Amino acid sequence: MARMLVAGGSLGGLLVANMLLRDGHDVTLLEKATGSLDGRGAGIVTHRPLVTALSRCGITSEAPLGVAIERRVVLDRAGHTVAQARIPQVLTSWSRLYAILQAVFPAERHVQGAAVSQVRQTGAGVSVQCEDGRRFEAELLVASDGIRSAVRHALAPEVSIQYAGYVAWRGVCDEAVLSRHTLETVFETFGFGLPPDEQLIGYPVAGAGNSVARGQRRYNFVWYRPAPDNGALQALMSDADGRHHPLGLPPHRVDWRNVAAVRQAARDKLAPQFAEMLEKTAQPFLQPIYDLCSERIAFDRVALMGDAAFVARPHVGMGVTKAAEDAMALSDCIAAHGATPQALRAFEQLRRPAGQAAVQRARRLGAYMQSHAQPGATTDSIDRDAREVMMETAIDLSPVPA
Repeated sequence: MARMLVAGGSLGGLLVANMLLRDGHDVTLLEKATGSLDGRGAGIVTHRPLVTALSRCGITSEAPLGVAIERRVVLDRAGHTVAQARIPQVLTSWSRLYAILQAVFPAERHVQGAAVSQVRQTGAGVSVQCEDGRRFEAELLVASDGIRSAVRHALAPEVSIQYAGYVAWRGVCDEAVLSRHTLETVFETFGFGLPPDEQLIGYPVAGAGNSVARGQRRYNFVWYRPAPDNGALQALMSDADGRHHPLGLPPHRVDWRNVAAVRQAARDKLAPQFAEMLEKTAQPFLQPIYDLCSERIAFDRVALMGDAAFVARPHVGMGVTKAAEDAMALSDCIAAHGATPQALRAFEQLRRPAGQAAVQRARRLGAYMQSHAQPGATTDSIDRDAREVMMETAIDLSPVPA
């Protein structure tokens, strides 16, 4: 048994912490926030590796993971179906995954208010200094502390976050408030709307209390819209009082005038079904879309995983699954090589190519949202047809088990 530290208490951190604990290690999970993180995030597309990882965390509940769907559809401006395909999937929510992962991790091993400020390594281990003065020591440190990882910044400060040139407007709309037409034509599907240089996707997820009962579900939507870094992005990331939030705008601080503008744009550009959802969602919020690609993810006794290592644009629908695959690879490499730098080097050899490939694939899919003036945009990528977009977004590329 080895002492392990995991920095970051979101989904990736909980996945790897639970897995290493079940492997017999002494695991401490450090989270800089206080209180429950439940309520963050929105919809999540599940894939087979994520289900496998949950099983390896000891989660074998017979309760449904999310909402099962069978079809994908593309709606035109008038709300008519212009493309469709049968692609069965299960769609879940961030809060449901967080609840089930947190429930199986011992509370006494979950340290809150522990913001990492310094990392030091010796030949035998690693120590972590937190902003409040607390210090923790272990044989290995796994950093799953997100896109703005303090651990990555300490070990690889040259790695930069790159803005993609567009934002995602997000929200969830209660099934109960939607019209019969919307419920019958799109609610039970993975839906797409494709205005020029924009893209909306949506799918049903669990509702309040993680209920998947008919009538109690919600429809999760993500609308990608251009927002050049020339003042447009800054205006969107400023609240109604003019305060700029460059590191993230809390949902309740989104300027009501920007909300009104995006609802009007939905009426002008989207199918009536999607416009109805935007209108009836109480608090739409937005997030800038970024890329992050690391050249190294193993640093002697410290490993980066999840969004601390690679951030692929959401079009691949693999954010949580990628973290799950990282967690399983770390568990396997430590089982094979012990709590040693050799294990982390083996992990890097497995997961660095996969992370880099995910970023590149997401950039290709996301080029649809970028105008000719945006870096990386090409005519070929912008002129993709509706069926191609539908068939390549958020699909499961993992090998089919024998």
